[in-house]
Amino acid sequence: MKYFDEYRDPKLAQQLSREIHKITTKHWTIMEVCGGQTHAIVKFGIDEFLPNLIELVHGPGCPVCVTSLELIDKAIAIASRSDVIFTSFGDMLRVPGSHSDLFSVKAQGGDVRMVYSPLDALVIARQNPAKQVVFFAVGFETTAPANAMAVYQAKASGLENFSILVSHVLVPPAMEAILSSRTNRVQGFLAAGHVCAIMGYKEYPPIAAKYRIPIVVAGFEPLDILQAIYMCVKQLEQGRYEVENQYTRSVRESGNVLAQNLVGQVFCVVSRKWRGVGEIASSGLALQKTYEDFDAEKKFSLQHIQTQESKVCISGPILQGVKKPYECPAFGKTCTPEHPLGATMVSSEGACAAYYRYRNVEVRSV
Repeated sequence: MKYFDEYRDPKLAQQLSREIHKITTKHWTIMEVCGGQTHAIVKFGIDEFLPNLIELVHGPGCPVCVTSLELIDKAIAIASRSDVIFTSFGDMLRVPGSHSDLFSVKAQGGDVRMVYSPLDALVIARQNPAKQVVFFAVGFETTAPANAMAVYQAKASGLENFSILVSHVLVPPAMEAILSSRTNRVQGFLAAGHVCAIMGYKEYPPIAAKYRIPIVVAGFEPLDILQAIYMCVKQLEQGRYEVENQYTRSVRESGNVLAQNLVGQVFCVVSRKWRGVGEIASSGLALQKTYEDFDAEKKFSLQHIQTQESKVCISGPILQGVKKPYECPAFGKTCTPEHPLGATMVSSEGACAAYYRYRNVEVRSV
């Protein structure tokens, strides 16, 4: 456990906490972008190590959470067809659509299968030539290379019964949408380390300069997050707004160039709807024209499906860092992991799920 425990050393955590207390003189609001970071913060009580002047708010860094209701309903429509084998990562199966979810489709006889890679879906397609096999391609830049490779291989091998339902979203445009909002409270960002491992962080300096805000690329272990907070607070206190990389063991400025090239070959940038947030310009990926035969949305003619967000669920303000999960009147009552109203409760990286799992008793008493 050596390489695991060294990033959870309580003595080093206390030392970092003391250093953060020492340099903090003003109130600062910092947003961690990634849902994995949110879970680490809530699980390990990282926010309790911080001065009262520092507030952590939770960003839209959970791709399951921000997959639009419209796309969930389209996935359910495809999966309900008798000629389709619908494949997906497990965390998408219980995400609620307008009236149902993919688990319910499976329970009613639909052929819905959990896979661990889009390449698993390719194998299923080869084994079932009489069926249309669809993979639910959800994620940020992190999962885009694997999904691009699946489509690239399908085209190269002439696999006509395979397609993907694309729900890829991009982090930098979402950060800009938050910063340009009239309700914005964010003064510093902890950027998602796994996204930057693929894309690098060359896109961030213009954002930092434009909005005069520090951005620190952060890892996911407690010491990673505490060190990144220290780096961010230090910049804020000194009046600097630069991009720094805490996660040096995994992230280079240029990222993974080979992965970027593959993504650029298969996908193009488009506007995308984010659940609870709305449409953000140039914030998503769609298949290039040369690969549109593998676009499940077009293959099954689902452009007509339109939806309306729940008026009770406040996942939008939560994802924008405007509200906390416990401020939702439905939290822990009509909205639980067993009966979620929104994806922020059902996703393994959702902020509501993190608060419910790790702070349920405390939060319910607020």
